Amino acid sequence: MMSEPVKLRAQNQAHCKDCSLAPLCLPLSLNTEDMDCLDQIVKRGRPLKKGEFLFRQGDTFESVYAVRSGALKTFNISDNGEEQLTGFHLPSELVGMSGMDAQAYPVSAQALETTSVCEIP
Repeated sequence: MMSEPVKLRAQNQAHCKDCSLAPLCLPLSLNTEDMDCLDQIVKRGRPLKKGEFLFRQGDTFESVYAVRSGALKTFNISDNGEEQLTGFHLPSELVGMSGMDAQAYPVSAQALETTSVCEIP
């Protein structure tokens, strides 16, 4: 049985400026005011469980995600149905950027273990 992609909802979790990954992540170069603006749009949801999908190949592009903890794999399904691994994503890395141009994700992203992400719409 295939699991559906997880929809993140904002929760009270560490703000970007308080995150232990801040020195490695996207907001490193932002000033305090810009960091506060980013905090207002970033969504932090419940962790994904091992095997859950963050998004699937062909889904409409909605966001880029920063991995906070855990690990994701990205892959696509070839025309003959084989899984082709395209990458592993670890804490502080971004995933989903490949969907920006085409307005759809060309790959699926699946949790390899319990994984937390920040959604950047």
